[in-house]
Amino acid sequence: MAFPSYPVTGLWTLSLLTLLAASVQSNFIVFDDDPMQPVTQDETVSVGGTVTLTCRVAESDNSSLQWSNTAQQTLYFGEKRALRDNRIQLHRSTGTELSITIGDIQLSDEGEYTCSIFTMPVRTARATVTVLGVPGKPQISGYEDAVQEGGKVTLTCTSSGSKPPAKLHWYRDQEELTGRPDVVESNPGEPTYTVISELTLTVGRSDDNALIACAVDHPSLAPGDKGSEQRIRVLFTPDVTIQPESDLPREGGKFHLQCIANGNPEPISYLWQKKDGELPPLAKVDGSVLRFEMLNKSDNGMYLCQADNGIGKVQGQYTLLVQDPTAMSTSSGVDHAVIGGVVAVIVFILLCLLIVLGRYLIRHKGTYLTHEAKGSDDAPDADTAIINAEGGHSGAEDKKEYFI
Repeated sequence: MAFPSYPVTGLWTLSLLTLLAASVQSNFIVFDDDPMQPVTQDETVSVGGTVTLTCRVAESDNSSLQWSNTAQQTLYFGEKRALRDNRIQLHRSTGTELSITIGDIQLSDEGEYTCSIFTMPVRTARATVTVLGVPGKPQISGYEDAVQEGGKVTLTCTSSGSKPPAKLHWYRDQEELTGRPDVVESNPGEPTYTVISELTLTVGRSDDNALIACAVDHPSLAPGDKGSEQRIRVLFTPDVTIQPESDLPREGGKFHLQCIANGNPEPISYLWQKKDGELPPLAKVDGSVLRFEMLNKSDNGMYLCQADNGIGKVQGQYTLLVQDPTAMSTSSGVDHAVIGGVVAVIVFILLCLLIVLGRYLIRHKGTYLTHEAKGSDDAPDADTAIINAEGGHSGAEDKKEYFI
């Protein structure tokens, strides 16, 4: 872009030197080992960002370095500002370096910037500034209302303002989906683009309440920086199951069956029937619940529940088998008897083990006493028995003791 300028003493001289540099540049060869040759580097920056332009030379002869914009307007000559543009600031100025910053970068700032050193001949170097157009937040359109199961929904994602053109990606609950190839359109009067992507889905009940996202991929953005989401709803017929109050319905007792139906929308009506017959006289329908005030064996049979949610009607079934309470008590008594028998066997085994262990301990204790008195059993009188007993104590190596 052409920056606004104002008169500065010596600027005519600077402009003439700049033109001279441009005119003689093609008439001399710059060698890589020339210590006075300026060195720059290309920069890439996003719209609204700040770029730093740095120009260096290996050696200095006190000649000043200068930065010029794409229109060859002088930005800085050494430490001297040459344009009235507060976006441009001096970053560093030494004998071998001149660095400036340009803030709030716009697309019009893109182009070649020139660094010059006014030696004889004038030496120059160029730095290309590439400005990235930041894409706008994507917008998803095409979804208006819930879609019936098996139907199709087409979503369109649009993002404008990118340079180069952005890429759009579709996701369903973090899983990437494949849409149609992106359509890229140039924006009139601007060097930016509008990108459009379409995604067509054939939806099922598993897609109900799914989150469909469109994300923008662009070098000016970090991954996941910009995206939009659209939650979709799917209409489907209900799934029906019948849940009994208990697994052992007893004759003479109360009992009920619950019809559980999940669909979108929720069921609005339930119809209870008994296959091959009418509902029992004591059975009452209470919406999704069928209640039996007093079960009878004549209530046995298959019961059907039909749920209707406006999208479709689905039926579930349950076979009722009423149990005889006497038979159930007998069965319960048999179970207790079996448990009691098992416990008695375990107690008996423990008692047997205790008896065997006691006999073992007594037997080993008798062996110790017999060896302790050995030598006195065959003595003819008491004095001899004492002597023999004492002799038995002196032969400690023949005596054996048993310890438990």
